[in-house]
Amino acid sequence: MKYTEEIFNILSKGGFISANSVSPAIKRYYDAIEEDLTDYYEYYKGIGFYLEGGDGYYMFTRQEAKVDLERKLEAVMKWIDYLSFLKTYDATFGPGFKFRPADIEVQISCQMELKDKASKLFQDKKKYNEVVEKLVSELEKAGMIELENEHDNTYKVLTAFHYMEDLVDCITISEEMNDEISQ
Repeated sequence: MKYTEEIFNILSKGGFISANSVSPAIKRYYDAIEEDLTDYYEYYKGIGFYLEGGDGYYMFTRQEAKVDLERKLEAVMKWIDYLSFLKTYDATFGPGFKFRPADIEVQISCQMELKDKASKLFQDKKKYNEVVEKLVSELEKAGMIELENEHDNTYKVLTAFHYMEDLVDCITISEEMNDEISQ
């Protein structure tokens, strides 16, 4: 097994290793995991991390205490807001999609719904360019996007974005709970 330390350094911080990464190193890590998935799984399991694969990406999961679950639920709510904002910007926003932050800023000034969502994303950011900058930073830090072209500031959405979409898709609110929320 190669790259165990490099893979651990990315995944242990909540990052992803995506098949469609623009980074040659990340592609090598993905291919290495694909080749020896069982060995990598057993290796990381020994230190309490579970290597999980999704639709074109890998990530770590861990057994969590109840206290940690509350923190994770708060994080999920944040990602739901991000996804809602991005899908409002462009319904096709997903793996393989390319965008420039400047284009998102322009759309915020043109669409009332996007403007409303932008104002709620980061309470400490008042200007739209700051909101977009912070969102891009969060997505990049999580391994959901990568800078593809630094000359025109174009980003590529990675396959790890499926994780966020799948996470939101699996959330269902029962009719009882929906009634309670409405009251």
